[in-house]
Amino acid sequence: MPVWVWEGRTKTGEVKRGEVEAPDEGAVQQRLRAMALANVKIKKKPMQINFKLPGMGGISNKDIVIFTRQFATMIDAGLPLVQCLDILGTQLDNLAFREVLQKVKAKVEAGSTLADALGDHPKVFDTLYVQLVAAGEIGGILDTILNRLAQYIEKNEKLKSKVKGAMVYPSIVLVVAVGVTVVLLLFVTPTFEKMFKDFGGAMPAPTQIVIDLSKWLQHYILYLVAFVIAAIFAFRAWVSWPKGRQQWDSFTIRTPVFGPLIRKVAVARFTRTLGTMISSGVPILDALEVVAKTAGNSVVEKAIRYTKEKISEGKTIVQPLAETKVFPPMVVQMIGVGEATGAMDQMLTKIADFYDDEVDAAVAALTSMIEPIMMVFLGAVVGGFLVAMYLPIFSIAGSVK
Repeated sequence: MPVWVWEGRTKTGEVKRGEVEAPDEGAVQQRLRAMALANVKIKKKPMQINFKLPGMGGISNKDIVIFTRQFATMIDAGLPLVQCLDILGTQLDNLAFREVLQKVKAKVEAGSTLADALGDHPKVFDTLYVQLVAAGEIGGILDTILNRLAQYIEKNEKLKSKVKGAMVYPSIVLVVAVGVTVVLLLFVTPTFEKMFKDFGGAMPAPTQIVIDLSKWLQHYILYLVAFVIAAIFAFRAWVSWPKGRQQWDSFTIRTPVFGPLIRKVAVARFTRTLGTMISSGVPILDALEVVAKTAGNSVVEKAIRYTKEKISEGKTIVQPLAETKVFPPMVVQMIGVGEATGAMDQMLTKIADFYDDEVDAAVAALTSMIEPIMMVFLGAVVGGFLVAMYLPIFSIAGSVK
């Protein structure tokens, strides 16, 4: 079926552009008429050859945010659900996402709810997304829910990017340090060793250590690479095992440097997710179940499930949260105030905003602390090698003098 490129103006004068798949130009005009556009221009898109490599063409969170915001705008404008899915699906450049939306549209046309249709694609629309859409459908506030979802995904991605950004610099410096060390030991040290042998005499202890390390690395480099690869696979297998994952998460959350940052990220994610769900009308027990699945840390997930269990027994949320000792006392007290005043969703959002700022400050402090440490480490590696290699030269120069 041919693809048509269209352009038009809304009632407010805003220019809208897009692509739509249709049998002829008349079908395109019929679809655009429902969007109340003026000065519409339509032309057929030239045929293109798409090369798709394996592993490429995935659906990113940015794609989902854009789709969610556009979907909310169309629902708010009063367009039928199926027509919204049709318009959004045909103008997507991401072929994988387009295929998913076509399947969702077909199931909705067959009489299914939107939440059930989205639930058939868990890799694209997670449990949180499906649960909130279901709440929006039941409450008749689907456009409001979709806007909240888009805002939640954007803030969650921003939180992830902050933590990843803090690790980029030390990771690069560490890789450079290891690479420089391997190159020096494999290619530079043998040249110096040959030169020193020609001079004769005993070598200083630091120089001999570097030469011995170079010989060892030359003989066992392949075994070392194989060991590193095996260790990576073993670690991934251990972390994918539930008990191993819990042990690793328990260790990381208690580490002196990264532990506080991990805890703050977990608190920000927990409060924002729970606040979004409660404000959307999801029951507290259902909301806690979804929050536990999206916690991202098995220690936090265990604490949330314990809290859910105690609430189902008739207790308030404050007591079990405090018993877990995972969440800071201030967070527990603020949630208790929100529960007592009936404004828990607003209180949770305030806590999430506060901890977003705390994560910013923690990331900045961590970066400022790691930068000089990594520079000293890199300088010590390169400087130590140079000193070890030049010590015999100094000795020879002194003997000649």
